Amino acid sequence: MTNIGFIGLGNMGGPMAQNLVKAGFAVTAHDIVPQAVQKLAEAGATPAATTAETVKNADIVITMLPAGEHVETAYLGAGGILENAKPGALLIDCSTINAQTARQVAAAAKGKGFDMLDAPVSGGTAGAAAGTLTFIIGGDDAALERARPVLEKMGKNIMHAGKNGAGQVAKICNNMLLGVMMIGTAEALNMGAKNGLDPKTLSGIMAKSSGRNWALEVYNPMPGVMENVPAARGYEGGFGTDLMLKDLTLAQAAAEAGGAETPLGKAAREIYARHSADGHGKLDFSSIQKHFSGDA
Repeated sequence: MTNIGFIGLGNMGGPMAQNLVKAGFAVTAHDIVPQAVQKLAEAGATPAATTAETVKNADIVITMLPAGEHVETAYLGAGGILENAKPGALLIDCSTINAQTARQVAAAAKGKGFDMLDAPVSGGTAGAAAGTLTFIIGGDDAALERARPVLEKMGKNIMHAGKNGAGQVAKICNNMLLGVMMIGTAEALNMGAKNGLDPKTLSGIMAKSSGRNWALEVYNPMPGVMENVPAARGYEGGFGTDLMLKDLTLAQAAAEAGGAETPLGKAAREIYARHSADGHGKLDFSSIQKHFSGDA
């Protein structure tokens, strides 16, 4: 049986680890929130109090952490993963961070004899719970093939973007587009509503026209249009505004590093920054609808 050490049991990591337990893997789990560890232990995982304890017997180590600084600390810090993982363990970081940090950590891992993948995900909390995530991979082919049987228990699409760091670049390109697309969808629906159109009717029209997009058809930001989306429950849950802001900030850093012009990405970041400053940082990113409707 493959032993898995899983670190980071938040809104995404928790259900991902749950799916590994359901699939029959021996999962040892750690998080700074004791309740998250206890919840997974009740599902059949082995709780661990420290990073060292989590990884010492793991064949594969998976991390799902909030930001680059947390990844650096988890892997490179005293008492961290590289100091305590057993020889030959495969390391997989599913966090969304900047590509430079991903490459730095992977190089340090390689220096200590570990293969490592950056494997950020797309699909949100619903995809994490359903095991239908898309994994966007940076790393070597051989490491990916070794990881595939585990990743397949958490996601339905495994996309190889290139070498270490490439997964992160692809992920932030995707999320920059998603942020722009959600803003455009919210703008259009609000404009229609302000001019007397029913948002549900307008959504149906646009879904059959050239404006159709994922935000409109799957994750509609206007309350009353769809069930089982954050807009139907006061924008609670889902992918937070502050997380979208983080990804748009990463996208702007990547644009600057690569010399790419991203005027819409820059504008999206500014709009989400204002939305967060208005007190909506913890709400789902589709709550950007409030920014246009004036429903604060």
